[in-house]
Amino acid sequence: MLAKIVDIVKEAGKLIMNVDDMQIISKECAFNYVTKYDFTVQEFLFKRLKEILPEAEFLGEEDNNGPKKVGDGYFFVIDPIDGTTNFICNYKFSAISVGLAHDGELVLGVVYNPYMDEMFYAEKGKGAYLNGERLHIRNRSLSEGILCFSSSPYNRELREPTFRLAQELSYHSMDIRELGTAALSICYVAANRNVLYFSLLLSPWDYAAASVIVKEAGGDVLTVGGEHPDINKKTSLVVATKTAMKEFFEISKYVKRDIGR
Repeated sequence: MLAKIVDIVKEAGKLIMNVDDMQIISKECAFNYVTKYDFTVQEFLFKRLKEILPEAEFLGEEDNNGPKKVGDGYFFVIDPIDGTTNFICNYKFSAISVGLAHDGELVLGVVYNPYMDEMFYAEKGKGAYLNGERLHIRNRSLSEGILCFSSSPYNRELREPTFRLAQELSYHSMDIRELGTAALSICYVAANRNVLYFSLLLSPWDYAAASVIVKEAGGDVLTVGGEHPDINKKTSLVVATKTAMKEFFEISKYVKRDIGR
C-alpha cells in the first residue's frame, strides 16, 4: 500500500508545478491563506486514496465538513500544500503531506517536495526513506547542526515567545532556519539537515506524516511540555535527535514565559 500512496502523492505534485491564477483566499486569521490549488490537490488525493483504501476516513486541512477526530479504523491526515505562503510567493519550497493512522495511531507517512523531487516516506516498523535511500539520524548535539523553527505566523501572540526561545537556542547551535513548511522541516531532521525543529502550535495535518518519518529514522517527537502529541488536537512540537532533545528541555527552562502547550 505504501508504494501506491507514494505514486499518488507524486502525481499530486504535478498539479502544483505549473500554476496560473492561484485565486488566493484568506482563511480565519491573518496571513493564513489558501489557493485553488490547495483544494484541487486535496480533492485529487481524497479521490485516489479512497480507491486503494475504500474504508478510510479523511482529515484534510481544507476540509469544510466541520471538525473530525481520528478514531477507529483507517484515517488519512492530509495537508495538500504545506507551505502555502511559500507557494504563493513562488519560493518553490512546499510539500504535499499524507499521513495514515490506524485505530488512532499514526502508522505511515509520505511527504513530497515536487520542486526538488524529494520523496520522504516511512511505514511503522519498516524504516524511513528519501528517494529509496534509508534514513538514519546521527545523534548530534545542537552545536553540531542547524536549529529550525516555525514563526507562528497565524498566531501572533506566540511570536514573541517563539523568537525568544529560538534566540536562546540559537546560542547553542550552528545556525537557525525558518523554512515555511513544518512537514519538510521535520523531514529535514530525519535527513540530518536539521538537528532540531520546534513550533509552539501546529495542526495535526502539519506534522502527522512527517512524524512517522522522523521516528522511523530514529528521532524523537514530543510537545514543548515533554508529552507525546495528541493527533486530535493542535499542539506544540519538538522534533530532534535524542541528544538535542535533552538539550532543548534544559535550555528552554531559562526562557521565563510559560511556553508549555
